[in-house]
Amino acid sequence: MKNKLCILLVLGGVFFSTGVHAQSKKWTLQECVEYALKNNISVRQSELDLKLTSVDKLDAIGAFLPTANGNAQHIWNSGLSQDPISGQNKIQTTAFSTFGFNTQVDIYKGLQNQARYRKAKMSIVAGQYQLQKMKDDISLNVANAFLDILFNKENLKVQQEQLQIDTKQYDRSSQLLEGGLIPKGDLLDIDATVALDKQKVIQAENQLLISKLSLAQLLQIEDFKEFDIADDDYEKKDSEVLMQTPSAIFEKAKETRTEIKLAQAKLEVAKQDVKISRAAYQPTLRGFYSVDTRIGYSDIPKFNPETSQFDLLESPPPFWNQFWDNKGHSYGFQLNIPILNGLATRNSVSRAKVELERSQLSYEQQELDLERNVYTAFADAQGAINTYDAAVSAQIARTQALEYAKERYEVGLIDVFTLNQAQTLAVNANSEVLRTKYDFIFKVKILEFYFGIPIYQKQ
Repeated sequence: MKNKLCILLVLGGVFFSTGVHAQSKKWTLQECVEYALKNNISVRQSELDLKLTSVDKLDAIGAFLPTANGNAQHIWNSGLSQDPISGQNKIQTTAFSTFGFNTQVDIYKGLQNQARYRKAKMSIVAGQYQLQKMKDDISLNVANAFLDILFNKENLKVQQEQLQIDTKQYDRSSQLLEGGLIPKGDLLDIDATVALDKQKVIQAENQLLISKLSLAQLLQIEDFKEFDIADDDYEKKDSEVLMQTPSAIFEKAKETRTEIKLAQAKLEVAKQDVKISRAAYQPTLRGFYSVDTRIGYSDIPKFNPETSQFDLLESPPPFWNQFWDNKGHSYGFQLNIPILNGLATRNSVSRAKVELERSQLSYEQQELDLERNVYTAFADAQGAINTYDAAVSAQIARTQALEYAKERYEVGLIDVFTLNQAQTLAVNANSEVLRTKYDFIFKVKILEFYFGIPIYQKQ
């Protein structure tokens, strides 16, 4: 019993320590991005699409190979049929088997197979770029959700600290009321402020929970209530990309961004579609070969020299004798020359040309969109810097104003309403600093992403 008890205690300690470790895990930005790229549903769907393009390539390779088919059948004929001996119709049952093999190979098909093979290879490249673009989008979404959690965490701290400050102010005001230094209405106003602070704390907690849920869903993690991230120090700092000009960032982005490469790959695929459609104008040449044989199981007529007729019956030859003796071969070439098919080929070429032109316009539009996004991201980053600096200056001023208001309230120079206004402005200034800081960090990361700098630096 003692041994069993020890074992249970040890196992319980292991499970408990494992559970505590799982709950205490703090996800870094790098871990979040890497986990999302492996488990996010959109990324996994893009990976499946890429697998299908590999299957399409095998189809294109298979078009160069000959086709080969074998067939076999066994047939019973039962009922009224002509007797091969007497020539009279009578009810009988006959049986026979047939076997065959045939193969065909394209000798010339207007270079369609070659064009389809090149298209399949370009489709694989396009699929790879599509997968990479999806990963880029997911990485940005994860980074945004990660920074949103950090903001909500710090915002919750601000609201909790403000609640503590106002609670202390309430206690201090209670003492002043007992000493007859302030009216009871001031204490009631401060009590209302404390209640409002509690509401703000609850709202901040809810926002933090919702932001954790958003990131957990991106990572496909079900237990979002226990999910938490590492409180890394993401402070405002200068980035090398801010030293670049928008035009330099755009030129670098054209070389590295996957949406441009994806548009180029789709353009190449459209060009191959035009070649495939035009190949249908050309004649096709195919070689073929087939071999067939037949085996019968009914008695066969035999010539009777006495009657000079086929009035004798003998058993059919052995199976394999018939198999080899009854075989026949056919082989040759088949040339098909398209003459008129209801304008189907012409319309197919026209549609392919339209899709090619559409792909060309899409490529040009991607370049325009990229240029606009880069210049917008650069302007947003520059604006975020100025907004953050202004928010910090306002925070310093509001903090000093609050301290001054507290001193004046202590000596009765201002009422509690004016004090509450100063406190509200100071809290709003602190929240604005947090908001602008993380807004700046995210916008700089977007700009760095266009410049080819990854979301995180691998360790």
